[in-house]
Amino acid sequence: MTTSDGLDNIVLGYHGPTPPAGQLPPRGERFWIDRPERLLHAVNMLKHAKLVAVDAEFTQVRLRTQKDVVSTIPRLALLQLAIDQYCFVVDALRLRDLSPLMEIVGNPSIAILLHGAGGDMRVMAERGLHVAHYYDLEATSRSIFGQHESSLAAMLQRAFAIHLDKSLQRTDWTRRPLAPAMIAYAARDAEVTLALYHWLDQYYHTILELHKNTGAADTVARWIEPFLHGNAVLSAEMAVAEAKTRGLIHGRAQVVADCRAALVTVRHPMRRSRLLRLIADLSLVQLTIDILPLLHAATADERSASVRALGRLGIKSAEEAMRTLLHDPVQEVRKAAQVALRNLNEKESRVQRTTPLVAADGTRSWIVEKEQLAQQATDEDTGWKSRLRSIIDA
Repeated sequence: MTTSDGLDNIVLGYHGPTPPAGQLPPRGERFWIDRPERLLHAVNMLKHAKLVAVDAEFTQVRLRTQKDVVSTIPRLALLQLAIDQYCFVVDALRLRDLSPLMEIVGNPSIAILLHGAGGDMRVMAERGLHVAHYYDLEATSRSIFGQHESSLAAMLQRAFAIHLDKSLQRTDWTRRPLAPAMIAYAARDAEVTLALYHWLDQYYHTILELHKNTGAADTVARWIEPFLHGNAVLSAEMAVAEAKTRGLIHGRAQVVADCRAALVTVRHPMRRSRLLRLIADLSLVQLTIDILPLLHAATADERSASVRALGRLGIKSAEEAMRTLLHDPVQEVRKAAQVALRNLNEKESRVQRTTPLVAADGTRSWIVEKEQLAQQATDEDTGWKSRLRSIIDA
């Protein structure tokens, strides 16, 4: 429950509307692929599809280096590919050469459907399979319903009112021969991923399209790119300083302009969230007017990131708009609003520091000292904000 100001405990879970539950299509034909000629036959059938749902089963392999350091790496054991009426379960342990599948996963005209793309794409890449065009349905579901309700099991319960049996999730996928129940279990995950895509496309097409990944680079200033992909090795402050020495930035106005332009061109929810974090790190209060509309964005990622950014920027005038997100349908957004408003109030209270005056009779009174506020401003100017300002304004 929450207090009257909404800054106490946040109610858990998703509390928004949900479309009607659909019905899973009849189970299609399943094929076990463990020979090169069978793999080529599967590719000939798959290459005519526009959508292919993919799921991977892998195991952790222990490795020991020359210095006796033990580590584990994921090893692809099975790769399941589902299209309407058919599912192919590929034995990635027996088949050494999976390159024929690049005609499918590397084809920009075929959309690969994944639920939790990161892990599956990493183990596929280790076998030379690099996906050109894909949708991450887990990220899409998280944008709509929140992180705690985006698992495949939770989404199948929501979309089709069915319980997903995950009892074989931690089975040994290196075992051969695989029992028929294990092959069926593996195939089912790819089949239901395909069905989930169609449900999301029917009711949340706009958000689903925001999560389309084609490998195309965002049109942004070069110094911003590492922050969008989460692989920046420098802090925001140092990245601006380096860009200035390389002639990519000529002043603070250009930093603001570059970030403003990026807010327009970057559409992927996660990358836009990272951009908002960068804006807050650089204290670009000039972009407040650009951030405010994102409090009403379609995705929970953007709403959370925008309210966090406004809180960190200390935009007191946005408090009323930020407070509306305390009642957002998505738990993570409500939590982000709660934290941002607390930060905003703490910043305000720090600015309004008071000094006690002791009278002759021992009573005390408080006034806000102008000198104290001036000293605080001086402290800020001699801090990191001043250093950054000197770097990009010079």
